[in-house]
Amino acid sequence: MPTKRKSRSFCCSIIESHTFSFDQKEETLRIKLCQGVLSVLGRQVQPSCQKTCLETLRILSRDKRVLGPVATREGMLILGGMARLNAGEEGDENQKSSQEDTQTEEEERVVVEALKCLCNVVYNSPAAQQVSVDVQLAHGLCAILRMARTWHHEVGLFTLRLLFLLSALRPDVRGVLRRELHAMRLLTEVLEHTLDVSWVGPYEAARPDPQALPMPSEDNERTMEALKALFNLTLSDTGGEEDDHQFRLIAAILRRLLMLKTEIEEKTEEAHSHAINLLNNLPVSCLDVLIDVPVQGGLEIYGGKNMDAVQMLIDFMEKRMDKQGSNYKEGLTPVLSLLTEGSRQHREIRRYIKAQVLPPLKDVKIRPEIGTTTRNKLVRLMTHVDMGVKQTAAEFLFVLCKESVDNLLKYTGYGNAAGLLVARGLLAGGRGETQYSEDEDSDTEEYKTAKPFINPITGHVEEPMPNPIEEMTEEQKEYEAQKLVNMFDKLSRQNVIRPMGVMPDGTLAPLEETLCDPPEDSGSDSD
Repeated sequence: MPTKRKSRSFCCSIIESHTFSFDQKEETLRIKLCQGVLSVLGRQVQPSCQKTCLETLRILSRDKRVLGPVATREGMLILGGMARLNAGEEGDENQKSSQEDTQTEEEERVVVEALKCLCNVVYNSPAAQQVSVDVQLAHGLCAILRMARTWHHEVGLFTLRLLFLLSALRPDVRGVLRRELHAMRLLTEVLEHTLDVSWVGPYEAARPDPQALPMPSEDNERTMEALKALFNLTLSDTGGEEDDHQFRLIAAILRRLLMLKTEIEEKTEEAHSHAINLLNNLPVSCLDVLIDVPVQGGLEIYGGKNMDAVQMLIDFMEKRMDKQGSNYKEGLTPVLSLLTEGSRQHREIRRYIKAQVLPPLKDVKIRPEIGTTTRNKLVRLMTHVDMGVKQTAAEFLFVLCKESVDNLLKYTGYGNAAGLLVARGLLAGGRGETQYSEDEDSDTEEYKTAKPFINPITGHVEEPMPNPIEEMTEEQKEYEAQKLVNMFDKLSRQNVIRPMGVMPDGTLAPLEETLCDPPEDSGSDSD
């Protein structure tokens, strides 16, 4: 009797939906429970019983240590069958569609619970991931994608989530999904349907109706799962004309998504974040789709290009910079990288962003990193403690300045830009390797007047400071100078500091090397 009571209380605690931590002492019991649940699911039982068993298994599958019975060919085939994926079999799509139409509500709950179980098991068990490949689970998932127009929300949501997990955890599956199963096209069609895309040009989706209601939260959830799966599939570019067409379709759909809002502002930002991550994976040559929308028209000053999507990206960047306590590396660097590459490749994008971020200078009495403008915030990021953040922010500003060292220093000061210049080997000045148009920036009269008085290190006009050696005698000056030399020499000998110099190629090197190596005569002007 005590044993039965203990088992009953254990089972009751197991099916509590909020259970996420488990007692290690009961691990053996949980393994036996997994085996028992699978045994029941392998028999012909009523949907209500299947649902209860799957709910129990879903909670059990949160524990990595008890997944042995499930992470087998038999276990995965049972779950695949419950989820109507027909794992390991070539399913008839018409038959599947007919089954979908005749499903009762309880049968649909069985499918959803089975998909949830598969998500947990695949995520938590490398053995289950391998079995998923062996039984060709991806084939069943893609067959379900073809019925996206008829599926119910949770079936679609967890089908897409399982596809995302499988493609994230098994890189070898990505190639199969792209080449053999055409999953990129299927996911693109899912997005078209979910976002209600109507085409008005080859790669131009109709503008969202300003009076339309926000995108429903369920549509937004499925959209984000589809974007995450597409992100995995586009991590490596195989190239080809068909892929280029697909990439441009995706870019056009993402442009529409950037114009949409959801019922909750945080969810809108999250969806836009996934869109930006995916745009970063697309070939930069496809980004012209964001601005080339002939039917909607554009701005004459930017060659007739439409900058609405670019403005949305700038707004997103500013929101992420203003978010207190946020992880800049994950939240900000993707949009900075996207804007950088877009500006490097497309002249109109660069000109538009520069007008917003680096307008002509007027007031140069304040240091460039102090203030609330977008430029001030980006210059502050150039000295951020995270190396990835500071490099990405500096590269973004450098590209906006057409990779001209002189132009960059004008907006940032030498001190803030030093890290980028060292990394690029441009301490001696010059330009980067990218070729830009010849259009020149015009300085304001205020800047021209103040330019001779700007401190190039800090990038602003400093108030006159008293000269500390003005009232010293020549002997005192010589004494202080010698004292300073001795201090530097001592620190150098103790390897506390190391005097450096600039080589002819603009890179840093130990001072003795820069003094010994004569500059090489290149024989031609590199410009």
